[in-house]
Amino acid sequence: MKKLYFLAVALLATTFVMAQCNGRYQTEIFSNTDVATVDYSDVYTGLEHRMDIYTATGDTVSNRPVIFYLHGGSFYSGDKSMTDCIDFCNAFAKRGYVAVSLNYRLANIISFLSSNAEQYKAVLRGVADLKAGIRFLRKDFLNGDTYGVDPNTIFIGGYSAGAVAAIHCAFIDTISDLSSTVQALMPAIGGTLEGDAGNDGYSSEVTAIFSFAGGINDLNWIDANDEPMVSCQGTADQTVNYNCGPGLNNPAILNLCGSAQMHARSDSVGLLNSHLSFSGTDHLWAASGNSNNKFIQAITFTSDFLYNLLPCNQTTSITTISKNEKTLIRIIDVLGRKATPTYNAPLFYIYDDGTVEKKLIVQ
Repeated sequence: MKKLYFLAVALLATTFVMAQCNGRYQTEIFSNTDVATVDYSDVYTGLEHRMDIYTATGDTVSNRPVIFYLHGGSFYSGDKSMTDCIDFCNAFAKRGYVAVSLNYRLANIISFLSSNAEQYKAVLRGVADLKAGIRFLRKDFLNGDTYGVDPNTIFIGGYSAGAVAAIHCAFIDTISDLSSTVQALMPAIGGTLEGDAGNDGYSSEVTAIFSFAGGINDLNWIDANDEPMVSCQGTADQTVNYNCGPGLNNPAILNLCGSAQMHARSDSVGLLNSHLSFSGTDHLWAASGNSNNKFIQAITFTSDFLYNLLPCNQTTSITTISKNEKTLIRIIDVLGRKATPTYNAPLFYIYDDGTVEKKLIVQ
C-alpha cells in the first residue's frame, strides 16, 4: 500500500514539474540510443525473462514515459531482437521515451497448435511476464531509478502475438472475466492475473495500449473503464482477423477479433480509442520494421495518439463550455478510468461531439 501511495504522489509531482513537453515525445529529437539488457524476473532466469531497455544517448531528463513493445511469433517463436522490435524502440527512445523490448515465455509449437488450453496458457504466461516487466521498472524506480522513468506513464503493446498479450494484459480486469475453463488454467501462472514471474508488491497498471495487428479473444472484456487504445492493422489480415476469426486462420486456434471489431466495441462503450487501417494489406506489414513504410506510418500514428495522454501535455486551465455547444458524457483519468473533477490531477473530458479536452485544475 505504501508503494502505491508513493506512486500517486509521484504523479502529482510529475504533473507540476513537466509543465510542457518541450518538443519531446512526438518526433525524433535524438540521434542515437543506448541499450541495457536486464533480467526482469526475480523468480525466473534466462532469455525468456530478459528485456532490452532503450534510452536516447545523452538524454538527461528523468520522469520519462515508458513504452513496452512485445515481439510477434504466434506465441511459439520470436525474440526481442527482431527487426521491428529494434526499429520501434529506437524510434520511441529517440523521441525521449524509455522504450522496452521484452521477451516472454513461449509455447511448444506442437502443443500450442493442437490444444486450446495450451493457447490460453501461452497468452496468460505472456500477460504474466509483461506484468512482471512493468513491476520491475516500478520496483527500480523506488530503488534508485536507474532508467529515469515516470512510473505513472507506462504504455504497452506490440506486434501480432505481442499485441495480443498486451491487449489481454490491459483488458482482462479480474479472473471472473474468464470462463470457468480458463479459470481452471490459472494455477499454471501462479493463480492470479498478476502471474508468477515476480516483483510482487508493485503495481502492473498501465496508462494505454497500442496494437500492431493484434486482437482480443472476447470483445466483452472491453469496457468504459479500460485503458485508451490505439491500433493499426491491415484490412486483409487473416492471421489475426481484422474482424473476427480463428487465429492463424486455423479453426484449431482460438478466436481473435482485430481492429475493426475492437474499435467498434470501444466506440459503443465510450472508450477513448483510435485506429489506422491499411486497405487490402495482410498481416506481415510490421515484421520488416522501417523497411515497410506502413510500419513508419503506424509509429507516427501511435506516437501522436499517446502524446495526448502524457502528463506534460496537460493544460493548466479550465475552459467553460456552453451546454448548447456540446455535452459532457464522460470524464476519465490518465489510466482511462471513470473520474470526477478533482484538484491537481490531469483528467480527460469527453464530449458528445467526439472532442476530448485535457484539463488540470490547480488548487
